[in-house]
Amino acid sequence: MAQTTRLPAPADPQPPQAARRPHRTTHHGQTLEDDYAWLKDPAYPEVTDPDVLAYLEAENRYFEAVMAPHAPLVETLYEEMKGRLKEDDAAVPWRDGAWMYQWRFEVGAQYLRWYRWPADGDAGDAQCILDEVALSEGNAFFRLGALAVSPDGRRAAYACDFNGDERFTVQVRDLDTDTLHDLTIEGTVGRLVWDAAGDGFFYVEVTENWRPYRVRYHRLGDDPAADRTVYEEKDGAFFVGIDRTRSRRFLVITAGDHVTQEARVLRLDAPDGEPVLVAPRRRGHEYYVDHGEGRFFIRTNDRDADFRIVAAPEDHPQEVHWRELVPAEPGLYITGHAVFKRFLVLEERVDGLDQIRIRFHGEDGESHRIAFDEEAYAAELGRNAEYDVDTIRFVYESMVTPDSIVDYSVDTRTRQVRKVRAIPSGYDPALYETRRLHARARDGAMVPVSLVYRKDRYNADAPRLHLTGYGAYGLGTPPFFSPARLSLLDRGFAVAIAHIRGGDELGRAWYLAGKLNRRTNTFNDFEDAARALIKAGWARDGRISISGGSAGGTLIGAAVNQAPDLWRAAVLHVPFVDVLNTMLDAELPLTPIEWPEWGNPIDDARAFATIRAYSPYDQIRAQAYPPMLVTAGISDPRVTYWEPAKWTAKLRALKADDNAVLLKTNMDAGHGGKSGRYERLRESAEEYAFILTAFAPEASG
Repeated sequence: MAQTTRLPAPADPQPPQAARRPHRTTHHGQTLEDDYAWLKDPAYPEVTDPDVLAYLEAENRYFEAVMAPHAPLVETLYEEMKGRLKEDDAAVPWRDGAWMYQWRFEVGAQYLRWYRWPADGDAGDAQCILDEVALSEGNAFFRLGALAVSPDGRRAAYACDFNGDERFTVQVRDLDTDTLHDLTIEGTVGRLVWDAAGDGFFYVEVTENWRPYRVRYHRLGDDPAADRTVYEEKDGAFFVGIDRTRSRRFLVITAGDHVTQEARVLRLDAPDGEPVLVAPRRRGHEYYVDHGEGRFFIRTNDRDADFRIVAAPEDHPQEVHWRELVPAEPGLYITGHAVFKRFLVLEERVDGLDQIRIRFHGEDGESHRIAFDEEAYAAELGRNAEYDVDTIRFVYESMVTPDSIVDYSVDTRTRQVRKVRAIPSGYDPALYETRRLHARARDGAMVPVSLVYRKDRYNADAPRLHLTGYGAYGLGTPPFFSPARLSLLDRGFAVAIAHIRGGDELGRAWYLAGKLNRRTNTFNDFEDAARALIKAGWARDGRISISGGSAGGTLIGAAVNQAPDLWRAAVLHVPFVDVLNTMLDAELPLTPIEWPEWGNPIDDARAFATIRAYSPYDQIRAQAYPPMLVTAGISDPRVTYWEPAKWTAKLRALKADDNAVLLKTNMDAGHGGKSGRYERLRESAEEYAFILTAFAPEASG
């Protein structure tokens, strides 16, 4: 079926046309032709090539020109979204040792300020311990990656990213004198752990190409160049991370990829000691370590893909000493665990729905789950800094219920709602309804779909649907609340999340069914969910807009190649669309760690053929496509800027339609887009304006 023009490209200005420069490579006897390979700057991670920059800037000018007539709609949407934002927002205070802590926004501020006051004192006497507003001054991008106060409460170590490349700079502030230490450590990831005495802290260094690979310990007053290497990972396919056990007694050093995890532990009161290996790595074995009351509590998939919980003495954490505490059960997926002094908290998923279970440490292992009432919802542990408590904090939300901070008494089983997201411009949840649906995929699998609509605005006779998905890395998409989404719902859209294979909504088997040589299940599930929603009356052909980001951009790229007539418009945020070329480039930091997820086409001819058959960039062909908005970040280390740029260039050269294709590259940001809260809202407003314009004149109101 020929596709009609849905958002025509303007006659003037003309869209940029990237030069075609023949480039050929051969793998497994197959030749790849890539006329736009030149868009990868040879100097990356620096981007200085004048031709590359000229093309990106031309695309940005074209984006601005095409969107200029829709500026009033963008502004309307922005003001709506801003009206739902509590501008003087503040966190529910939390206790950590002798202090209460809280972050606060001030009206008009893009970033947070962090405060504390004595636990037996008054919030009115709060001290500002970190000012993101001041730190961000003069920078187009700012992100706080870590803020860690020393155990004695005297110092705060923090890590900041100033350009979106996720290389964080560490500094230390003396909280007694409000002065900075003469210390700067660059090229780290955003995680810091103090030793028990507060004499120094641990951090993780990244390579030039952004692979976290080395744990170092800095003792205050020493030269950072002489910092001790605590652990260095030699395998280029493994990333390193650090954490602290909830008991605060151990540093946990992890090394892993997407299917294998290895951990070492080090006593925080002996920072000069050697880390102890818990269990040596073996492919496919994932385990996660916490500690409390003389034992390590370990979540492991050694016997079941959906995990069990074992315990081991703190002096003998090795696998031979593991003893089962919580067995694996059919239909039960253990997604996380946290150890407190009197009990263990398990985050679980049953039938695709989140559960939180409290298990006391007694011999009988008495346990209970917190009850939730809605048909579809999301629930997870919140900020729980203290170890010896009888109340835990969790976060609850659904597609119609704003996210709520709840304190739960594990003894009385009562809850206290501490905060519900405020919507200053007004929000009545009774006007909206959420549904939990199931779509039959072409191979018979039943794909869950979470859907929401506004009951008095949705028109079943002329339905409009916005569909999203992700489906990768075993990262499920919860049915979350979104204030921005109301701008679509209030204009009569239904919005749905397809919980497709590749995510872990239905357990690890659901994830495994959407990776490697089964990757196309993810794309088929998305199309089949859309067709099921059409059959159920929630949409019609050509009246569905779709969006996804990063690996979700792979999904959207595959969807527009596979079934272009279904979609009214598509938004691809920092999309991973050049899958084959990226997986063939072992020099990129994320490539080796990604092979267990996508396959290694360098060594495996079957993986090469499989990826080539679905890689969105490689599957662009001369057919009609829906209007598309594509975004990129010049500093993005996860999905490099040239992937969306190459996708846009090739698509524009081959497609057989007059629909607009827009590329917007953030020249001062990375994977997450712009950093300030108002700037993020404006980007959301641009996305929604693009979608509404594709449905115009019926939906642009």
